[in-house]
Amino acid sequence: MSSIKRRPRGGIPALIILAAAGCAPGAGPAGQPGVAPGSGSGDVAFERRIAPFPVLDASGNAHAHPFLGGFNVPRPQAVDIDGDGDLDLFIQERTGELIFLENTGTRREPVFTWRTDAYGGLDVGEWSRFADADGDGDLDLFAEERYSHVRYFENRGTPADARFVLATDTLLDLSGRPIFADRQNIPSFTDLDCDGLLDMFVGRVDGTLWHYEEVPGTDARGAPRFELRSERFEDIEIVAQIGSLHGANSMAFTDWDGDGDQDLLWGDFFEPSVLLIENRGSCARPSLRSEPAPVPATEPLTTSGYNAPYPVDWDGDGRMDLLVGVLGGAFNPNLTAADNLHLWTRREDGVLTPRTRRLLDAVDVGSESVPALADVDGDGDLDLLVGNKLDPARADSARVYLYRNEGSATAPRLVLTDTLNLGPYYHAAPALGDLDGDGLPDLLLGTWREGVQYYRNEGGRFVADTSRSVQLTRGSNTVPALGDVDGDGDLDLLVGEASGNVNFFRNVGSPREARFEADPEAFGALDAGRRSAPAFSDVDGDGDLDVVIGREEPGALLVRNTGTAREPAWAPPEPWAALPLPPYGTPVFGDLDGDGRPEVVSGGLSGGLIYWQGR
Repeated sequence: MSSIKRRPRGGIPALIILAAAGCAPGAGPAGQPGVAPGSGSGDVAFERRIAPFPVLDASGNAHAHPFLGGFNVPRPQAVDIDGDGDLDLFIQERTGELIFLENTGTRREPVFTWRTDAYGGLDVGEWSRFADADGDGDLDLFAEERYSHVRYFENRGTPADARFVLATDTLLDLSGRPIFADRQNIPSFTDLDCDGLLDMFVGRVDGTLWHYEEVPGTDARGAPRFELRSERFEDIEIVAQIGSLHGANSMAFTDWDGDGDQDLLWGDFFEPSVLLIENRGSCARPSLRSEPAPVPATEPLTTSGYNAPYPVDWDGDGRMDLLVGVLGGAFNPNLTAADNLHLWTRREDGVLTPRTRRLLDAVDVGSESVPALADVDGDGDLDLLVGNKLDPARADSARVYLYRNEGSATAPRLVLTDTLNLGPYYHAAPALGDLDGDGLPDLLLGTWREGVQYYRNEGGRFVADTSRSVQLTRGSNTVPALGDVDGDGDLDLLVGEASGNVNFFRNVGSPREARFEADPEAFGALDAGRRSAPAFSDVDGDGDLDVVIGREEPGALLVRNTGTAREPAWAPPEPWAALPLPPYGTPVFGDLDGDGRPEVVSGGLSGGLIYWQGR
C-alpha cells in the first residue's frame, strides 16, 4: 500500500503509513489468397461494424461488442451527454480521441451502442474531463493541451444537443501564466466548498496536489478563470511503500460516504488499489486530512496499478458505484492488458462488490493483436486466428487463438475453440495459405526475434517444420503476408518488421512445395515508418493484387499495383483514407459474408479487433 506524507507548517515532514495477415478476398476452400471480384471502377469502400455477426468466447457466451478494438489504457467517464436521463459512456484509449457509446437502454439497465472512436473530432490529448464550467446547465470539456497544459472546450449547444467549441488552447491562471498539468496525470474538477464555483485539482508526479479555484466571470476568450490557491493542498503527498516513490496519478472527487461533502479517490502508478481520502469536514468547510484507505476497505481492488477511478451511480439506485480503468502501473501491466475496465456496484447494505473486469465485452487478447483468415478446417467458410504480443493470463509467451466458423460462408458465427501454444515465441503474427498443395492452409508465424516460423496443416493441426522457417538478415517483430504476386500459381511472401521495412520473398518453388528467396529489388526500398504489417488485396478491382500496410501510427498505406497480375509494377506508398487503421494496425482481407466484396479485420496496439464491411 501507499503512504501519505504530510509536511507540517514549520516542522519536519511527518509520515503516515497506509494500508499500482494472411488471406485476401476471393479465397477458395483452402483459404488461398486471391483476387477479389471487382468492377475496376475504383477503390472498395468500407463501413465500420462492431457486431456484424456472433462471436463467442470459450464458454459459448456471445461478446456484446466483439469488434470494439480492445483496451490497454482505458480512461472512462459516464455522463448524460444527450439529456435523455441516462448515462452515456466515454472511453479514452488513444491520444487525442474519445470513444463514445450512447446508452440506448435505460438509466437502470444501460445498453451501450458504439457511435464513434473520435467524438466530435475533438483533440483531447492524453486526458479529458467533463464539467459544467460556466454554470449554464450543460457539460463543457477540459482536456490536455500538448504538452502538459490545459485546453477548454465550451459547450455552445444544449444539454440535449452538445456542441463543443474550442474556447482556448491554453488555460491561464489569474497572473496570465499557463496552468501546468503533467500529461500522465488526470486532474479532477468539482465544487469542493459548495460556493457554486469549480475547483480544479492537478496531481503532480511528486505525489502532491495543486488546487485552483474558479473566479467569477470569463477571460476575453470566453474561458473560465482560475486562481492558484495551494501547491500543497491539505499537505497531501502520496508515496509508495516500496521506497519513497511517486508516480503518475488519477483522481476523482465525489460524496463517497453520502455525508454531503466531497471525498477524494486517488489512483497512483505505485498503488495496486484505489485510495479513499475521506472528507472529515463539511461541504462549506472541507477537511481532507484523514488517513487514506484502499477501496473497498475489506477486500480492495487489486490490479497492476495506476487505476483511473470514476465514481458514479451506475444503475440509478441512488448508491455510489465505482468505474475503474486500469492504465497499468508498477505491478506487471501485461497481466491487465485485457481485463482492465472494472465496474464495482454497491449493494443495499452499502458493500461495494465487483461486477465485471471487462465492462465492454469484446474480443481482446491483450496487446498487439494480429489476425489471419482462412478455411482452417476445410468446411467451406473462413475461420479466424488471432495472435498477440504476450499471453495476459500467463505472460510466458505469445498465444494464437482459433475462432472456428460454426456458421457458414455467408452467415459467419465465430467461436473460440482453441488456444494454440506454438512455441516459446513473443509477438505472434499469423498468416495462412496453402503452401503444399493439399487444399488446407498452412501457417506462417511472425515472431519477435525468431523470424517467420512454418507450420504444416495436418488435418486441422499445425505441426512445426523448422527447416522451412524464414529469417531476415536483420530486423524483429516480423509480420508475414501471403499472396501470388507474379501470377505463377504459388504464394509469395511479404514480411513487415519493427523498422518499418517490408521485405519481399519470391516463391521459387511450386504450389506443392513453397521455397522462399529474398528479392529486394521487386518492390524497391519499401519503408512504411515503424512496425510495418502488410496485407494483399485487390483494392481497386483491376484484377491484380495491391498491398495495404498497417504501421505504428494510425492509418493505412496503400501500394498500388500499376502493372498486371503477372507483371506487377508498384507505385510509391500513399496514405489510404478508406481504411482508418488503429496504431499498430495489422489488416487482413477476406470475404466473410460471401457477397463478393472484401471485409477487413485488423488488430492493433490495444489487443482487440476492428472490423470493416466491404461496400
